[in-house]
Amino acid sequence: MIAKLTGILDDTGPDWAVIDVNGVGYLVHCSAKTLTHLGIAGDKVVVHTEMQVSETDQRLIGFASAGERAWFRLLTAVQGVGSKVALAILSALSVEELQRACANGDSAMVARANGVGPKLASRIVNELKDKAGGLAGLSGPVGAGGDIGLAVPAGSASADAVSALQNLGFKPAVATTAVARAVEELGENSGLNDLVRVALKRATG
Repeated sequence: MIAKLTGILDDTGPDWAVIDVNGVGYLVHCSAKTLTHLGIAGDKVVVHTEMQVSETDQRLIGFASAGERAWFRLLTAVQGVGSKVALAILSALSVEELQRACANGDSAMVARANGVGPKLASRIVNELKDKAGGLAGLSGPVGAGGDIGLAVPAGSASADAVSALQNLGFKPAVATTAVARAVEELGENSGLNDLVRVALKRATG
């Protein structure tokens, strides 16, 4: 599975980008916010990715951060939310805004996204309310359990550490919280290996 691409931004469209990685162009579907984050053609970019395969289609979804990808996975787990709707939500709301909307039960904010009606927005908020606290995009303690969120810039050691833990089978919320605690313990300039080592202890401790 392709988890991340590092290359040159070759071209963009309304909801896609082509990333040139050593001469191979990868077409990735992105939210509007991710496309803005990527910049202009010729820029070096790092894109976190999610592969979606169906009987009739195969596509790569791209994200500016591991936090955005974690929210995409949660959104698409809700009945009635496919990749197109999930990207529409992530185009309308930042991960911080989406977290706040779910934590506060604000379905009207989610309904601002194209293709999301009041009923679907309510379902999304209700199903994700309890999971909102530990996800990326926050800067401080949230929720009754005091879970710590973490802003994870694309390409950072923190983002790579979150991805590494998720690849080991940890849920996004658990991985993000564990890495946040590792960053607190080791400092923001810590290397990937040290972050993963300490985060694994926090995730399993």
